[in-house]
This record gives sequence, C-alpha cells and structure tokens, in this order.
Amino acid sequence: MKFRLFTLACLSFLTVAFSACTDDADVTTPAAGTLDVEVDHLVGNVPLVLNTGTYTTSSGQQFTVSTFNYYLSNIKLRKADGTEYAEPESYHLLKQSDAVTKSFTLTNVPAGDYTALTFTIGVDSARNVSGAQTGALDPANGMFWTWNSGYIYTKLEGSSPQAGGNKQLLFHIGGFKKPNNTIRIVSPSLNGATIQIRKDRTPAVHLAADVLKMFTGPNPIDFSTLSNTMGGSNSVKVADNQAAGMFRVDHVHAN
Repeated sequence: MKFRLFTLACLSFLTVAFSACTDDADVTTPAAGTLDVEVDHLVGNVPLVLNTGTYTTSSGQQFTVSTFNYYLSNIKLRKADGTEYAEPESYHLLKQSDAVTKSFTLTNVPAGDYTALTFTIGVDSARNVSGAQTGALDPANGMFWTWNSGYIYTKLEGSSPQAGGNKQLLFHIGGFKKPNNTIRIVSPSLNGATIQIRKDRTPAVHLAADVLKMFTGPNPIDFSTLSNTMGGSNSVKVADNQAAGMFRVDHVHAN
C-alpha cells in the first residue's frame, strides 16, 4: 500500500512538473521586426543639391556644396522601461551623391514599443584603430586618414566667395583623441511618437540632416576666418554644432 501511494505521488509530481515545463515552452518571445531609417539632406528648409545649389548662412555668407558624406553608427532604440536594442555592426556611410546610402534597414529588432533613438555621428574610437576593415568602414570609401588619425566622420567640401585664397570650403571633421575628440552621440526627439516594432509591421523613422547646422549653434562659423579644417580644435567647434541640432526626426511612420 505504501509503495502504491509513493508511486502515485511520484507520478503526480512528474505530471505537475511536465505541465509547468509545457506552460513555459508555450510562452514564446514575440517575433522580431524591422525598422527602416531614411534621411533627407537639407540646407535650412530646402533640399541639398550638390554643385549647383547656392545657400546662405544665418550671417549672410553664401556657399555651395560639392561633397557631403558622413557616418551614422552605434544606433540604439530604447523602450520606456529603459531596456535597449543596439544594432550589431552598426556603421552606415551616407553620401549625398548616392541616394541608396540615405536609407537602410535595421533587422531582427526585438518586438516592442520604443520611445527613444540614439546614434553616433562618426565612428567609435575602437574602430578607429582596428586595422583594415570592410563595408562602410573600408578605407577605399575615402573617409579615412591613417591608422593613427582614424576616420573622417563628416566630409563637407564646396566653395564660398567669403572664403580666403581659392574660395574653397574643406571641412573634414574627425579625431578621437583628447582634447580634439569629435565623436558625438545624439538623441533627437521622436516628438512624442513611438516606434512600434512588430513582425507584421514596417515602421520607418525619417531623419532630416541640416547642413546649415554645421555652421551655426554654439560656434558660429565665419568662412572668412575658418574655411578649412582637417581635425583639431576647429573641427571640435563644428562637431559641437552638429551635436546641437544637425539631426532631427521629421516624422515616424507607424507601419
């Protein structure tokens, strides 16, 4: 009798344990989704047009742009509870001359509602000294100085009648060593929107990058005194301007 009761008790315990395991197995993680990121390049409120467009700074100086390239990297999405998703191998080189580069997709993003977006303008210090690389970080892209100096985070070239000498504008913003570190991390406001990642949705964040903001903000740039910088303290001034408002979220598509 005792053996029978013991056997029944064991069977009952195993049944409960199996049921619990089955219940745990039924609790699945929601399927991941994607997020499209699209970027428009503007000068103030008008689209940037290379070579033929003529633009005016807030101080009245005119300029044209022949090259506008930059890195966006280390993209992160954050939920209201503070948990984050960080895109792996997150390095994107955007070029005004190549429309394809101005949109890209984050894949395998955990499902959820995200209320904040963060990214780096430039390339983190570790990758600046990581040796030969491929893809967006390939030195063949023309956005690299040397293994000692690292990447050019933003390259803007053009001309201005107010610039000295040959009237050329040459703003190559880069550098990762103190005191001339120009890596900047920004979190443009989503303006109250939520990025809803679901398996059956295709949300998109539309960013606007305003070239004028490179020359205005905490350090107004006068082309007559600063028209050429390739790292150093003057590049820090421009990087601070970029961080202060070059990027904004224009709108978020829910699906």
